Amino acid sequence: MSDTTAPPPVSGRPRREKPEKIRCDACPVLCYIAEGRAGACDRYANVDGILTRVDPLVILDRMASDGGELVSFLDNGRDWGGEIVNTSDRFVTAVGAGTTYPDYKPAPFIVSSQMDGIDMVTVVTEGIFSYCGVKLKIDTDRHLGPETASVRYNGEVVGHVSTAEYGSQMMSLGGVHHLTGGSKKEGRATCEALLHLCNRQAVDLTVDDGVSLVVEAGKPPVIDGEREERMRVGCGSAAIGMFAQQWFRHLDEVVVVDDHITGVLSEHQAGKLLDVPPTGIRIKGHKSTPGRYFRVAEPGQGWGGTDIVDPLSIIDRFDAKTAWPGLRMLMVSTTGDHAAYYELDADLRPVPIPMPDPVAASVARVQENCEPALCSVVFIGGAGGSLRAGVTENPVKLTRSVRETLTHVTSGGAEVYIWPGGGITYMVDVMQMPENSFGYVPTPALVAPIEFTLRLSDYAALGGHMESVRALDDVTGVAQGGLRHLGRASDPARWPVLPHRFGWTAE
Repeated sequence: MSDTTAPPPVSGRPRREKPEKIRCDACPVLCYIAEGRAGACDRYANVDGILTRVDPLVILDRMASDGGELVSFLDNGRDWGGEIVNTSDRFVTAVGAGTTYPDYKPAPFIVSSQMDGIDMVTVVTEGIFSYCGVKLKIDTDRHLGPETASVRYNGEVVGHVSTAEYGSQMMSLGGVHHLTGGSKKEGRATCEALLHLCNRQAVDLTVDDGVSLVVEAGKPPVIDGEREERMRVGCGSAAIGMFAQQWFRHLDEVVVVDDHITGVLSEHQAGKLLDVPPTGIRIKGHKSTPGRYFRVAEPGQGWGGTDIVDPLSIIDRFDAKTAWPGLRMLMVSTTGDHAAYYELDADLRPVPIPMPDPVAASVARVQENCEPALCSVVFIGGAGGSLRAGVTENPVKLTRSVRETLTHVTSGGAEVYIWPGGGITYMVDVMQMPENSFGYVPTPALVAPIEFTLRLSDYAALGGHMESVRALDDVTGVAQGGLRHLGRASDPARWPVLPHRFGWTAE
């Protein structure tokens, strides 16, 4: 008979039992998590052998006065007074709620509520978004790079420069092709850049054949190491229209240098209506309509978003038949950051001289009318299978309900814009959401909060998971990471659940 006695431990040390791991099914990665450790996303952990959501569930509390911000003012120990969770003063967000992966499960929280005496529900879930990205609006006149130029984060292409808008440069970052269609390194870099941007953190980007910049939601952009201060007042033509009446009393000619539309006072309709006489100025570039010129120079970091260092380089000449010695001319950029004053000499050549006080005051007025330069980060995502199935067993009914404004969509309690057409593709300003609303899973994909609010009767009609509707005591009992209460102003434009948001209130 063989000896089945276990051999003694080496060196007399007791044998260590291998810690048991549990499998997390909150996303497609399906991590095995050891005791006391968190999964790859840092959102779920193994706590005493139980899969536990570690982030707190965020609840918005309506403040008594307008103007409040999303600032934490209550801890997890807040006592519950027995009220229904989504009263007119409280809203459960999906921040910290958890996901529905693998799709068929009901949303983590389907919360009972009332609105003006009407029974409502809010379906609360975090979505795993492989189809997502951000749109960046960067307030600057400076040329960031050619349209369609690649934008890089840590050397990896994560998006591209988009079409410029009024006073701002635009970028489109992320999307499924960058997240999943390239190398693993590209996907990880894209996911990391999106996560930082959506959580209002600074991100260093570079543009091929362009600039390096630092982008952070709600903060001025930093371009090639220089902090941008102002968003332009308008294009060169618009600036002429706005300030012509202030300029013509002190000046004979004004040229507002702009990469898009350079304005010339004496030729512009605003100048004509003020009886500003012709000056004989000849501007290089493509003349559009009187006093409006395109392509006076190439895009760049100089005057008005051009590559101009010397503004006189865009002037071809002054016509001797019309111009006169002593003619007073101001050249100014669309932000007022660049300005110079000239008078013509006997040979009709512009000579720089110190700027008279009234002219300097007019330049200061241009600067005053420029808004602060900021970076805006707008998250865009497509709500697909796991989101809709977590609301109803027949997902297309949810899409139709959103279209018919029976269901109101929010993200972290913030208002969203729903794109027309098929599906539920939405955009949300990350500055309107609670801080750190976004997470990630290393598939790679972002995790973002989304809430669907509708009448209880409409929820039943679209085949909702009625058996999963809960009240506040159930929510507090299963919010594994605790509760986090945030204050939000009572401004009707910002509070997520109000009658005017639903089409049926007009019936």
